[in-house]
Amino acid sequence: MPIAIKMPALSPTMEEGTLAKWLVKVGDTVRSGDIMAEIETDKATMEFEAVDEGVVAHIQVEEGAEGVKVGEVIATLAEEGEDPATVAAEGGDDAEPAAAKEEPAPAVNGNGAAPAAAPAAPSAPAPSGQRIVASPLAKRIAEQKGLDLSAVTGSGPNGRIVKADVESAKPGATAPTSAPATAPAAAQDFGIPHEVEKLSNMRKVIARRLTESKQTVPHIYLTVDIRLDALLKLRGEINAALEPRGVKLSVNDMLIKALAMALEAVPVCNVQFAGDTLLKFSRTDISVAVSIDGGLITPIVKDAGSKAISAISTEMKDLATRAKEGKLQPEEYQGGTASLSNMGMFGIKQFEAVINPPQGMIMAIGAGEKRPFVVDDALQIATVMSATGSFDHRAIDGADGAKLMKVFKELCEAPLGLVA
Repeated sequence: MPIAIKMPALSPTMEEGTLAKWLVKVGDTVRSGDIMAEIETDKATMEFEAVDEGVVAHIQVEEGAEGVKVGEVIATLAEEGEDPATVAAEGGDDAEPAAAKEEPAPAVNGNGAAPAAAPAAPSAPAPSGQRIVASPLAKRIAEQKGLDLSAVTGSGPNGRIVKADVESAKPGATAPTSAPATAPAAAQDFGIPHEVEKLSNMRKVIARRLTESKQTVPHIYLTVDIRLDALLKLRGEINAALEPRGVKLSVNDMLIKALAMALEAVPVCNVQFAGDTLLKFSRTDISVAVSIDGGLITPIVKDAGSKAISAISTEMKDLATRAKEGKLQPEEYQGGTASLSNMGMFGIKQFEAVINPPQGMIMAIGAGEKRPFVVDDALQIATVMSATGSFDHRAIDGADGAKLMKVFKELCEAPLGLVA
């Protein structure tokens, strides 16, 4: 039986991808573990490995194709003893689906299971009088079972009805129809000169996830002003000591550590809302927002609370570099128990970040700047930054969020606690 190679879900958020490059051609023999293609997801370009063995008989999706839905057949393998030319002539529509080897995804529920990426939505049954697209084998099976193909939903490419569809269908059953998706408001250019730029996969996912976050997660925002003079002084002293090792801490490295320690001190904020349950994490994995070409990605510093700031600095530099090169592995940007977004380098004084679902909170960091500040009941000039925590109010009460902000402020203003 021919083996169908389908577009894999290489991340929980992936719904479609770009087949960037084929590394095999028709006639090649592939074995389990061989790299077959490079696939561009919403976050990075990743290699796709073969699981089954066979000869590449047909390539349904050419390299460079965009918007290939997860689950769509992209190639067909002929098994041992099969004629690849015959399989290619049949188009591979009745091939058995291959088990795609997917990259590991982060655990998001109590039993360690990751959310499955949504499969490509099948086409609805054909309206009366419309041509029905089905493979020859599917038509034969339907005839034997007495099935009306107009009532069968096709899961093959472009809604084609294949063997699996008719085998699972019951005689006389009517396939459900899908409700039409709500279309976005039509764009209006009002005659203004412009150009149209197609959204990248990354931008589509960012738009969908952040819209979902603002529509479904009740945000509560809490802001504190933090005096940075002691932290900046300590950073200078540490950098002088670490200079021979080639390590240079950034303020952001110290803030990652401070957020992780604050979450350890206030564990009721290191949580995730999960319907009728609450996930309480015993480790602080901090997702750090990194701006890359065309979007944003959040590589994760895992167990940041237990790491030295120098280790966080080295790890963060490596993650940020590979994020901008599109070389992060899924486990390096999927997951995290809380996020940190720093826009201080752009001179932004204060902002409210959108929670990165399904996390329960995100810390937004503004610029450190000279401000009039009361120190020991006297007005002085101090370096001050504003930090705003966005909390999922379904999981985190305002008072608990306030405790976290208080601890975060104290750690930043008395930073020896970060290196103790």
